[in-house]
Amino acid sequence: MTVSSEVASSLPWRRITDALGCGLLLVDQAGLVVHWNAWMAKHSGIASEAALGLTLEAAFGEPLTNPFKRALANVLRHKLPAVLSNVLHRDPLPLYRNPGVDTLRMPQSVMLMPIQAEDGGPLCLIQITDTSMFVKRERVLQSNSDRLSKEAVIDGLTGVYNRKYFNEKLPAELARCARQQQSMSLLMLDVDDFKKYNDNHGHPAGDRVLVAIITAAHSQLNRASDILARYGGEEFAMILTACDKAGALLVAERIRHAISELRIPHLHAGASEHVTVSLGAATSGPGAHCSPGELLDAADRALYQSKRGGRNTVHWLPGGAISQALPPPAA
Repeated sequence: MTVSSEVASSLPWRRITDALGCGLLLVDQAGLVVHWNAWMAKHSGIASEAALGLTLEAAFGEPLTNPFKRALANVLRHKLPAVLSNVLHRDPLPLYRNPGVDTLRMPQSVMLMPIQAEDGGPLCLIQITDTSMFVKRERVLQSNSDRLSKEAVIDGLTGVYNRKYFNEKLPAELARCARQQQSMSLLMLDVDDFKKYNDNHGHPAGDRVLVAIITAAHSQLNRASDILARYGGEEFAMILTACDKAGALLVAERIRHAISELRIPHLHAGASEHVTVSLGAATSGPGAHCSPGELLDAADRALYQSKRGGRNTVHWLPGGAISQALPPPAA
């Protein structure tokens, strides 16, 4: 394509380029602006007459990015086209949707193409596209993806992790603690006589109780590494990394006490006139080589001891220690 300076400044050419919904400018071999369309004037705040005959840096009044300068030099010297996408080069030029009002540059994609002047000299045709809508769409898609990812591992009622997430994290955290020669404890929590509560107050009321209980339990977990998950129904599990027997019993007792202090009436319960919980704790010590299944089984059996011992209590077993005297936990 051959373009003369007369064509670049002619009225028909200007009308054509001004009608485009993108930025279009023409730079000569010396790097001086030959053409600057209306879109450029609108989004730079610089009139065409003020930009013509200046270098881009002089026209914009600020330095250009190094990637843009390299791309422009390659077009003028070596006739190599270049594209600066908004993925790697979000806003190479100081352009704004509302100049003088916006402080953030417009996301943009820039295409630089070599063309030949009528005298045979090189010119660079630069096209700038506003990619704000693309960026917005990407953000919406990312937000939806994040939401779906979160929903996949979060319990819809209580807002804590679900069993799927627990099943993935238990072996991973146990293996990590073993590598670091740390103890890891597991707590199992079950709401006492919860079926009776549902039978007498209805499932919506039971759902509200579960939310209140888990809010209270979560308030007693003070470390970001602690994992609270809904294991099933009214049963919940807590993974406590770098936590020994003493720490597990302390946390479990704090949780039991905090839930008891909610004083939620439950006149049909056997352990109290209020809603209570039973907890089982198990710990895998450094070098114990306890499997996830063994740790879970020990915590479940400790929970059964709490249930069998009158409810509203805490019991502990070492990970992997299966008491033959205990029958299997009730379903």
